[in-house]
Amino acid sequence: MVGLLGKKLGQTRVYASDGSALHVTVVECGPNHVVQCKTPESDGYSAVQLAFDPQKDQRLSKPKLGHYTKHKTTGFKRIREFRDFALDVKSGDVVKVEDCFGAGDFVDVIGTTKGRGFQGVMKRWNFGGGRATHGAKGWKRRPGAISWGSTPGWVAKGKKMPGHMGQRRRTVQNLKVVEVLGEDNLLLVHGAIPGADGDYVVIRGAKKKPSKKD
Repeated sequence: MVGLLGKKLGQTRVYASDGSALHVTVVECGPNHVVQCKTPESDGYSAVQLAFDPQKDQRLSKPKLGHYTKHKTTGFKRIREFRDFALDVKSGDVVKVEDCFGAGDFVDVIGTTKGRGFQGVMKRWNFGGGRATHGAKGWKRRPGAISWGSTPGWVAKGKKMPGHMGQRRRTVQNLKVVEVLGEDNLLLVHGAIPGADGDYVVIRGAKKKPSKKD
């Protein structure tokens, strides 16, 4: 499997060869730097650590700074481990977006959704709400009954209730790569991905639609 760390830049649209407009999300994918290569002999499994977005050493914690110093690389804001990496790389190499993906490939994008704060059941769970007429008062946006009366007498676990919405780790699968702009390290993905503009994301080859490089 191949994968990269990236940053969501925003959304736009491009035009296909047949003239149809495609909604795409622009992701800055790299370059990613190889920090460490793990092997079954030394670590018990095969994996590659990739880092993205350089950071000043004085802004890193001592454990992170020691890890980067041990492997003779500069500091980065984000680091991620990819198991069974398909490309043959070694510590210190640079992985570019065109090395992993091409137009027509399918990818999975992992990110953190936008935080929406405390929300009611209508916005959080798409409840229909109460009746607005025929004598109903004060029940327009309420959930209604949440449990039984006396037996068993408690609210079942997992009941959809008002609460904190968003800010969850989510994966969007099988998104098609529309275009790869290697000179600018940009990846144009058809559709929407989790997170706000500027948030970090992980892009990997689609598990359900593997590419030739996987």
